[in-house]
Amino acid sequence: MGGGAAIGALGGLGLFLMGMTVMSEALRALAGSRLRTWLLRFTRTPWSGALIGAATSAALQSSSATTVATVGFVQAGLISFPSSLGIIFGANVGSTGLGWLVALLGLKLDLAGLMPPLIALGACLRLLGRGRLAQIGFALAGFGVLFLGIGTLQEAMAGHGVLLQPERFDGASVAGRFQLVLLGLLTTVITQSSGAGVATALTALTAGAIDLGQAGALVIGMDVGTTITAQIAALGANLSARRTAAAHLVFNLATAVMAFLLLPAYLGLGQRWLAGPIAADPEFALTAFHTGFNLLGVALLLPFTSSFAHMIQALLPAPDGRAADDLDEPPSADTGRALDLAQTAQQRGLLELMRHLRQALGAAASNGQRRAAGLEDLEADLARIEQFLDQIHLRRLDEPEAQQLLHLLHSLDHLQRLHERCEEEPERASTVRQSGALQRERQDLLAALEQLEPLVEAQQWGEVARRSQATGRSLHRRVKPLRQGVMAEVANGSVEVELASQRLEAIRWLRRVSQHLGRISGHLEAAALARGSGAPPCPTMSPG
Repeated sequence: MGGGAAIGALGGLGLFLMGMTVMSEALRALAGSRLRTWLLRFTRTPWSGALIGAATSAALQSSSATTVATVGFVQAGLISFPSSLGIIFGANVGSTGLGWLVALLGLKLDLAGLMPPLIALGACLRLLGRGRLAQIGFALAGFGVLFLGIGTLQEAMAGHGVLLQPERFDGASVAGRFQLVLLGLLTTVITQSSGAGVATALTALTAGAIDLGQAGALVIGMDVGTTITAQIAALGANLSARRTAAAHLVFNLATAVMAFLLLPAYLGLGQRWLAGPIAADPEFALTAFHTGFNLLGVALLLPFTSSFAHMIQALLPAPDGRAADDLDEPPSADTGRALDLAQTAQQRGLLELMRHLRQALGAAASNGQRRAAGLEDLEADLARIEQFLDQIHLRRLDEPEAQQLLHLLHSLDHLQRLHERCEEEPERASTVRQSGALQRERQDLLAALEQLEPLVEAQQWGEVARRSQATGRSLHRRVKPLRQGVMAEVANGSVEVELASQRLEAIRWLRRVSQHLGRISGHLEAAALARGSGAPPCPTMSPG
């Protein structure tokens, strides 16, 4: 590959990653109740998710569009990792529609050619629109840049794939077919388009340059090669998005192994029963094989989607267990069990945030990048818990269950707010650590966090609520004297205004952190009482 082609390929990769980032951020901003409800409705079961994935890929004539968008949805917290699996499975089947179109009509939709107008439309909406309309424009522009990047990659790689000549390999032997599978995989990785590879294989087969066995092995490899797009999309993403990309790879590998083993039988049956039609129209035989082994793979794996999800989670485990790892998908029909799982997930999330705060307020705070990555994963987990509770909310509940759900929704709201406070941590916690006037408050909060952690682990919510709310009240009483002290120092010139502003922000940060801890524990106590007593609980604090 020449220098120009290499630079073009790097530029295409950069466009792809930028488009993925922009689209994911816009989707996160658009994550309102309507979009979440729509996604939950159509991905409630693996079967419905597979239908959506197949239809989307067939409409766009690109499985990359579907898989990349799905990784983006998971990254943005709009759907969970288990919910994404049906879409990923179905995308493989939908992608075979392009082969039928090429075989029937010899046409191919040029997605990259359609992207500049889409980017222009998105930019106009972003610049001229307001609110959700502007975010829709941002998402459209990101989607367009993403596929413009893929098109740039294809253009940069044009001519390099033709150097790989499949007719040199023996399609009748196992070794030759395996080499052809690798060749198909490499061709798709180089060209960034399995559709282009399949179309090339169909053309070569029709022209008589290769036989059906060679073409079949090539499309098996191309099916595996198309997973590279999702792997790139998951670079730097959170754990759930990386699991989605890994599931795509594992599923395609498993389907490829099955197809490789079935190819000799397919060729044998074809020669025995359909030799004439295959000789006359070999492109339809290849397209039928491509669609057939993908359909068979989906049909075999869909009933075991839950077990497959657990396997991927075991392959990519979270450090010390993720908060939302044990949530069912969809929630268990036993509403009491589902609510208990949600409460346990919130308990884990609270523990993670408390440990994060202890590290941030410690004498020598370190591992900032690791803590930031942990916060990003926890954000996705909290979004996952919210989806889980949303699905339970659609059911008819008796009074104790409704009360438990109400308090879990309240506590989740404060968990998400506490997570936002932790995202502010680098500057605020640094000010708290360095300010001599705030050392008493810092030590009190650290001591409270140290005492609360074992109580939270033991689910002693009454004691947790009592202690955390006492700490919150104590810190709240000191806010006014602390603020007055800072303002007095500004007035006499002993403290610069910028430093004083940082101290005031740090004081407010301490108060908000302590308040959220108290309200989270109070609502979790009330949720536990509702579950245990079977009667509406009387919370020890006002809801908020």
